[in-house]
This record gives sequence, structure tokens and C-alpha cells, in this order.
Amino acid sequence: MHIDYTKYPEGLVPAIIQDTVTKNVLMLGYMNEEAVSKTKASQKVTFYSRSKQRLWTKGEESGHFLVLQSMAVDCDQDAILIQATPMGPTCHTGTDTCWGEINNSNFGFLSTLENTIAQRRTEEKGSTSYVASLFEKGINKIAQKVGEEAVEVVIEAKDTNDDLFLNESADLLFHYLLLLQAKGFRLKDIEAVLKSRHK
Repeated sequence: MHIDYTKYPEGLVPAIIQDTVTKNVLMLGYMNEEAVSKTKASQKVTFYSRSKQRLWTKGEESGHFLVLQSMAVDCDQDAILIQATPMGPTCHTGTDTCWGEINNSNFGFLSTLENTIAQRRTEEKGSTSYVASLFEKGINKIAQKVGEEAVEVVIEAKDTNDDLFLNESADLLFHYLLLLQAKGFRLKDIEAVLKSRHK
């Protein structure tokens, strides 16, 4: 891994810190060659502090270290992307990130869909929303729909029509998201269970 320290004053290269699991950006710091070496050796992300004018390991006072998982350099060799596991809040203000965001997992469009389901669930009775009407019928109906869609997925899996299989799979996942919310859960709760089983 070659880093071009000559492009910046005092050889300080910007380092973006990303959570290795959630992929959220946690903070931005600056590293010189010595900071990079210490990070690799200690496996704890270390910066060069411009205010303290010395090497500074994140968490050296708070205990909220950033444990190194991987380090990569961009195409111009003048910026570092570090994936790390945070051992507590990253920002000195006590927030998960230096932008005040909560460091939750984001499942892309599935998270958007979860939010849409939550919004539609609160619509008044008599709404034309399919989601609202299913929630109005109660958990037994939602669970029944999940069962029906699961059977359809199994049937299509044994056939050769990929379009039908994917469509039935989408239906199953959609209704499963409904069932999760009917039980008071989200995908992040399932993720937590899977993480606890991961070895």
C-alpha cells in the first residue's frame, strides 16, 4: 500500500473512518506516516492531532477505541479509507458519529420499504392502502399471508421460471417485513440475532 504524503502540508493525509459492519462514516482525521505505522502495529486507529501536535490514538482517554479491520488507499494515493469497529461513541460529544448520526445498519431500499410500511400502518381505517388494510385485519391474517407466500416460493423454486421465482420471493420478503412490524420488530433485530450466532 503506497501513500503519497508529499501532496499535503506536513505530510498529513485525510483518513475517512467507516464502520466495518454498518458502512456508516464515523469521522475524518489526518494521518502521517508514523500514525499509519502505529495504527497497523497496534490495530487501534491513530491519527496525527493538529491541535495537540502529536500522535493521538482515538480512545486513548475515553476507551472508545476504533479497532482496525482494513485500510485502503484511493486511486490518487492521497486519501485513506479505514474500516474499523468502534468500541463506543466515536465523537467527543458522545454521539456515534462526528455528524451526530446514530450508527445503525442501513439495508438500502429495504430500510426505505420498512419506513414506508410503518407510515402506511398508521393510516386511518378505510384507507385504500394494502398495508393499512392488512394491519387492520390483524396479525393472524398477516402471518397467513407470509405462509401463503412461502409456499409459493417453494413451488416456484422447483420450477424453471426465474421471473416467477423472484416475484414470489419479493412477495414473501414484503409480507415478512409486515409481520416483523406487526410483532414490533425490524430487520435490525433479525440482524442482531444473526450477529450473535456468527462465529
